[in-house]
Amino acid sequence: MKNLIAIVVVIAALVFGAFKYANSFVVLDENTNEKWSQVLNQYKRRADLVPNLVETVKGYAAHEQKVFEDVANARSKSMQVSIDASSLSDEAKVKEFMAAQGQLGSALGRLMAVSESYPELKANQNFLSLQSQLEGTENRISVARRDYIEAVKEYNVALRSFPGKFIVGIFYPEMKPKQGIEVSSEDMKNPKVSFEK
Repeated sequence: MKNLIAIVVVIAALVFGAFKYANSFVVLDENTNEKWSQVLNQYKRRADLVPNLVETVKGYAAHEQKVFEDVANARSKSMQVSIDASSLSDEAKVKEFMAAQGQLGSALGRLMAVSESYPELKANQNFLSLQSQLEGTENRISVARRDYIEAVKEYNVALRSFPGKFIVGIFYPEMKPKQGIEVSSEDMKNPKVSFEK
């Protein structure tokens, strides 16, 4: 009787351990989705700052129309190219999204360069506040991207290693490796703004 109880306890422990291990993939999946949401949230924050920044600069640099149009077009495209957590395994969609965000970052860099030519603008409190918010947002974007990249790495390693590969195949066949995001060296730079002569 004692042997039977011991066997039942061992089997129960193994089954419990297997289910706990299987559920860890759900936790990893949700973690990567949450990290992706943070990336999207920070890009949205940046896009929301753009109209106010453009309007402030426009008041001082009305003849820089091409730069304003480039920023507006890049912002529009960055808002149109969206990707949700369920599409994170689609490399083409992830690349398209990151390319649109890179174009907006580049256009913002050109807008900030224009501001260098206008001393009155550089002293404008509204502009200084917006510029500070933009720099803070760019830093938040960097942190969110880094956290997402780490979460994807942890998720993909668990999904593709032994015995995870078999557990996922049995319990969660819909789970696929997620795409990391590649950040170019240009994208890694915050828009440089220097108000010193």
